[in-house]
Amino acid sequence: MNAGMQFPPNVLAAECPSRQVLKHLTSQWGVLVLLALQDGTQRFSALRRRVGGVSERMLAQTLQVLEGDGLVLRVAHQVVPPHVDYSLTPLGAEAAQRVADLTGWIEAKLPEILAAQGA
Repeated sequence: MNAGMQFPPNVLAAECPSRQVLKHLTSQWGVLVLLALQDGTQRFSALRRRVGGVSERMLAQTLQVLEGDGLVLRVAHQVVPPHVDYSLTPLGAEAAQRVADLTGWIEAKLPEILAAQGA
């Protein structure tokens, strides 16, 4: 059993904290940020350009949540103007690979999915 938990993790159980982590990982922006950071450390502005359609506010919130889950590392450099780098932690890299597998499957099956949607 995990420290601080009174029951084994079970994402299907309403009270399990794994649900929050699942929500963070599988949110639209969470998935896209993890995928973008697979290419390595990036600054906020570069990450925002990479993740098409994300607002500055949503990107900041997403990064903060993923950092809180231990998936993203934020390093603020003491320079003027401020310089902040974002990268995946080892845990984040593992999660990113798993969502990359899912998004790769979606891209590979997109013609079939689109055909089913049109039916």
